[in-house]
Amino acid sequence: MRAEVVRERFWRRERRSVREVREFVREVVRGWGWDGDRVDDVLLCADELAANALVHGVPPGRGYLVRLVNEDAGRRLRVEVHDSGDGRPAIPGGPGPGEESGRGLLIVGAGAPPPGGGGGPARPGGGG
Repeated sequence: MRAEVVRERFWRRERRSVREVREFVREVVRGWGWDGDRVDDVLLCADELAANALVHGVPPGRGYLVRLVNEDAGRRLRVEVHDSGDGRPAIPGGPGPGEESGRGLLIVGAGAPPPGGGGGPARPGGGG
């Protein structure tokens, strides 16, 4: 049986919310006993997902939900960001030469298993 512990919070569409998401995620995952490089990886993914939702998915006057799911007695961590946009995230082939944006979901994809995918590198205590 899979035991899950869930923490979630809703943010309004405001620039400062990405920083607040990062602080929320840091507090929660450290409280769950995670540390080291894995926390940094989780923070990077949460930061990129929140920024993507803010810029591309949240219409004016709306917000987005960040949900952290501690699965399998702490052996896996899932970071979800739900926005109120009508599209689905798409990972393009990547930005063109000299472009300054367009890498967020590529970064997340490099550090996490695919959505709904099994396994993954996430373990508490900095293990891989």
